[in-house]
Amino acid sequence: MAHVVFRLDYGGLENGLVNLLNRLPPDEFEHLVVALTTAGRFRRRLPAGVRVVELHKPRGRGLGYLRPLARLLRAEGVDILHTRNLACLESQLAGLAAGVPVRIHGEHGWDVFDLHGRRRRYRLLRWLFRAVVDHYVVVSRHLGDYLRGLGVPAARISHITNGVDVERFRPADGRPASPFVIGSVGRLEAVKDYPSLAQAFARLARDRPGAGLRLAIVGDGSQRAAVEQVLGGAGLLEHCWLPGFQDDVPAALRRFSLFVLPSLAEGISNTILEAMATGLPVVATAVGGNPELVVDGVTGRLVPPGQPERLAAALAEYADEPALAAAHGRAGRDRVVREFSIPVMAAKYRDLYRQLAGRSH
Repeated sequence: MAHVVFRLDYGGLENGLVNLLNRLPPDEFEHLVVALTTAGRFRRRLPAGVRVVELHKPRGRGLGYLRPLARLLRAEGVDILHTRNLACLESQLAGLAAGVPVRIHGEHGWDVFDLHGRRRRYRLLRWLFRAVVDHYVVVSRHLGDYLRGLGVPAARISHITNGVDVERFRPADGRPASPFVIGSVGRLEAVKDYPSLAQAFARLARDRPGAGLRLAIVGDGSQRAAVEQVLGGAGLLEHCWLPGFQDDVPAALRRFSLFVLPSLAEGISNTILEAMATGLPVVATAVGGNPELVVDGVTGRLVPPGQPERLAAALAEYADEPALAAAHGRAGRDRVVREFSIPVMAAKYRDLYRQLAGRSH
């Protein structure tokens, strides 16, 4: 099998791939991971024996990389090609040229330049590639609806939600009542809208002086300066922890009292699942696949995107009622263990790969 990603580094899609490859039985599957650009530290988490190839594709939409990719797929005798997200969709042409019997494409969420899947150029590209892709995997129902709207038959779409390691992501042994830590983990990029979280925290802290509120955002990106500007303007930087990327995400989550995801768009958020597995209530925007994970009023709260005042109100519910936070956190943990564990995800992929491979012979 060949798995093609744009970059093998920090991110939800990449984390899902690493988790999958560590769980699929090695006596049944041999894996090749192709990074169109580069492979970062995530390669260290792959199982022994998984080969990683970097193509160092230059910026832009040039297709010069397709020829060496096709040669690689042919030389390796690849039986199944699995590309992921729009940036890798054109790699399906290399699979076609190399005669790969089964070609799968995964849709994990919208492009950062097309937050709601409406850009005509991208819709056209996906429409054209229906003739090249044999089967699609979507991580949320709304992405499946989108593909069906482009004319992809339902029989060629499988819905497999990302899984989370419920042993690695486990609740803290005990959380102190104070400080109350409002936390998030993610890339500080425009689509994640962390400035709105900073504004919501500033509003909350202003209304509750002396309440022992803290904000933690684990991650980095182009919006870091904007977040710091909001927090600095409110005089709150000393109450915040912005450490950049952290290797030990489970330990970071166990420091939190509450998890927040303020995104403008999402596919299915791995970090929401990880936070739920850690026993945290989740406040998230009602976009993409978030409503498929967070049960409003049961495991957390859903709020409209881009509205810091609504976000602040949801955060206040939990800051004011620790018992409610604990109850919703327990319900979230139960839901993840039951429906979104890595073994559940891996079993679905294994069955799909075997089914499609059998159909091709």
